[in-house]
Amino acid sequence: MTKKTIAIIGGGASALMLASTLNSDKYIINLYEKNAALGRKFLVAGKGGFNLTHSENEVDFATRYSPTTFLAPFIAHFSAMDFRTWLSAIGINTYVGTSKRVFPTKGIKPIQVLRAIENCLANNHVNLHYNYTFNSFTTNELTFTHHHNEVAVTADIVVFAIGGASWKVTGSDGAWLNIIKNKGIDTENFYPSNCAYKINWDTALIKIIEGEALKNVTLSCGILHKKGEVVLTTFGIEGSGIYALSAAIRPQLLATQVAIVYIDFKPELSTKNIVELLHNRGNLSIKDVLQKKIKLNTTHIALLKHSTTKEEYNNPQQLCTFIKKYPLHLTGVAPIDQAISTVGGIALHEIDEHLMLKKMPNHYAIGEMLNWDAPTGGYLLQACFSMGKYLGDRLNAM
Repeated sequence: MTKKTIAIIGGGASALMLASTLNSDKYIINLYEKNAALGRKFLVAGKGGFNLTHSENEVDFATRYSPTTFLAPFIAHFSAMDFRTWLSAIGINTYVGTSKRVFPTKGIKPIQVLRAIENCLANNHVNLHYNYTFNSFTTNELTFTHHHNEVAVTADIVVFAIGGASWKVTGSDGAWLNIIKNKGIDTENFYPSNCAYKINWDTALIKIIEGEALKNVTLSCGILHKKGEVVLTTFGIEGSGIYALSAAIRPQLLATQVAIVYIDFKPELSTKNIVELLHNRGNLSIKDVLQKKIKLNTTHIALLKHSTTKEEYNNPQQLCTFIKKYPLHLTGVAPIDQAISTVGGIALHEIDEHLMLKKMPNHYAIGEMLNWDAPTGGYLLQACFSMGKYLGDRLNAM
């Protein structure tokens, strides 16, 4: 049987899983990477803890993605538990942290995870081509720049896995967008996700709250809400709690240049509880009640004092409203290159249910090239690995 040739463009999570999964008895597998090494952005995810996936139940897991209907089949095909089993099989054991996030067993470094995956590629006879920058393509040819020379490549099947547009230092710069767009394929401009948001803080207030964390709060925007932690900065606000609301914040910012996020400083206390504590304060000052009874800190109190009138601050019901629904007005986003991930890229209506470009048979796209979104917590990597695994199994079955 004559083997077909597959060209995979990109060396990130989705490409690595695809190359590991493909049947090398059936295909000649060529992977073209822009950098001198694989997995540059994959390793960035390892800074501050290598969160590979999440242990959440499968039903809730699928709801973390936007749009849910697009990614659900791929997550169902290769779930978080499937991923952990696969990692174990290549020598990477994992554990569930207190936040239900999944990490490599303590002592295993990110580079060790990458090396284990690279061993899979070697065992699967994957041909690795480094320093290949993707330039253009036709239905039957790809062109790259390799050490200042143009190189033409042909393949029976092409898989684009070139990534999004953040962390340019890793090679993920989104430069491919116009190449794809010029082929008549609909695309969406890239936009930061899982990023810091700008708040025009009062100068006096930011001197008090800059660098402070708000822990165990619940944030909400539109229909989305998230319990977590955020950090207040001179620029605005950042942290997992706000990142999880990106899908709701983004359309508001794009439409009106302002998005409103509400923070519940004390989600464990009901409105009734707080009003009663403020109303029945006896000889205690309002500040004493806030600190000693409601357990707010100086950052909470500074925010409350800045945003309320004297009358509102002295009124238990009105002050409680600010404690349970403190408004933040977001006016912008951090630069795209500082974002953890991006939305935008190839419009989802341009691919079929098997990740093939409808306008270009035998050409597929996977990973962050496609216009989907997910919060931090292991969901981003899981989706990329799931798409790679799904497509690999699909091509093996053809």
